[in-house]
Amino acid sequence: MSVIKKEHLIESVADALQFISYYHPLDFIQALEKAYNKEESQAAKDAMAQILINSRMSAEGRRPICQDTGIVTAFVKIGMNVQWDSDLTVQQMIDEGIRRAYNNADNPLRASIVADPAGARKNTKDNTPGVVHIEMVPGDKVEVMVAAKGGGSENKSKMVMLNPSDDVAAWVEKTVPLMGAGWCPPGMLGIGIGGTAEKAAVMAKESLMDPVDIHELRERGAQTTDEKLRLDIMDRVNNLGIGAQGLGGLTTVLDIKIKSCPTHAASKPVVMIPNCAATRHTHFTLDGSGPAELKPPRLEDWPEVTFEVGENARRVNVDTLTKAEMQEWKMGETVLLSGKILTGRDAAHKRIKELMESGKGLPEGVDFNGRFIYYVGPVDAVGEEVVGPAGPTTSTRMDKFTDFMLEETGLMGMIGKAERGPATVESIKKHQAVYLMAVGGAAYLVAKAIKRSRVVAFEDLGMEAIYEFEVEDMPVTVAVDSSGANAHEQGPAIWRANIADANALK
Repeated sequence: MSVIKKEHLIESVADALQFISYYHPLDFIQALEKAYNKEESQAAKDAMAQILINSRMSAEGRRPICQDTGIVTAFVKIGMNVQWDSDLTVQQMIDEGIRRAYNNADNPLRASIVADPAGARKNTKDNTPGVVHIEMVPGDKVEVMVAAKGGGSENKSKMVMLNPSDDVAAWVEKTVPLMGAGWCPPGMLGIGIGGTAEKAAVMAKESLMDPVDIHELRERGAQTTDEKLRLDIMDRVNNLGIGAQGLGGLTTVLDIKIKSCPTHAASKPVVMIPNCAATRHTHFTLDGSGPAELKPPRLEDWPEVTFEVGENARRVNVDTLTKAEMQEWKMGETVLLSGKILTGRDAAHKRIKELMESGKGLPEGVDFNGRFIYYVGPVDAVGEEVVGPAGPTTSTRMDKFTDFMLEETGLMGMIGKAERGPATVESIKKHQAVYLMAVGGAAYLVAKAIKRSRVVAFEDLGMEAIYEFEVEDMPVTVAVDSSGANAHEQGPAIWRANIADANALK
């Protein structure tokens, strides 16, 4: 019998969450490097380069890979012979570990959890509670798998009740394009098949805790139904040509993970949950001897990748930019932004609209006329930083506000990640605005371009407040230009055709 002290679990969870905030799993980095080396789409290759560079920078600086430091999920497998030395439940111990990790003064993590989800949605300030799954197993140890899952990828989860004779791979192939690029590919897809609806969802999430091993599976050959499905789905999804960040390319997924279990004869529940380019998870075991010791990866195991903007990159001072000059920008161009930009996410947009419709107008010091807005919720700064990691959030969530912002505030352009909806693209075209895309999963790298930062409104919203950033050579891609040309439509379409032609020649 093992006796597990509460402090050992709490400390181990806190250490694990700090660890995964700045260390990618090495198997993920190695798989991404392989994809980078074989990628033929320059836009996708550049995006993967930024993700790899950001990963190494985060490991060196011990700062978050992504500004969305996630909702915590823990799978806790408790041996039947374990005894707890604790006055807290397992949920309470996990939550205390989360609290300590997210309030760590050396590397504070962004608190993203809101209570009363259907109502006030008030931030809990410490990222608790976590989502904890507990299973009793044979033995005298406690095995813990902990992950921090970003909202952008979690929001793209899909569930279906298929007929028993339906093809799972065909459903995945049809569904992935509907997810857009807000889940920040390239990543992984976790798929749960069988059981009941909620069991399939838990299996899909747990499958994402497994290491990347699709290449080894392909070499040795599939032996089970699930293994054959993994290879089939991997090929089908990558043949879609969606590519890194949805810009079109050879690699959309790095691996497919599947867990399955028996189900009712009339049922075939399937849940698919994507993991983004900021894949974050680790595993540890407690045996009563003390807290877990997590071994840091070696920095020399990270690939040496460089990202150089081409000679044709357009350098722009947004403080003096005119609409006429902006109309020269073309879809797919790289633009280096310098000057002052404002930020704003869901809560800020909602409040702006309410204030303007009530006649109160914008807060003092907030003027969007002729300016750019960056969809971001940064991590708090530490030390000499002016701002913590500050990568883009999923832009489609702001689509419902975009026409209003362009029409009523004089906004000139937007910066975010992933695609915009058809109505938003039409609004951008109508107002001769632009939508620029920063790379999701490269938050620490993006933050290095931010030279000054200050809150200008809605400080009570925390990371969702309106900031003013002064940036220098911030790299972005023109995703939708003022004519309405859309990289997230044209890029994948081109690469889907390229891949089909290449496959036809094999």
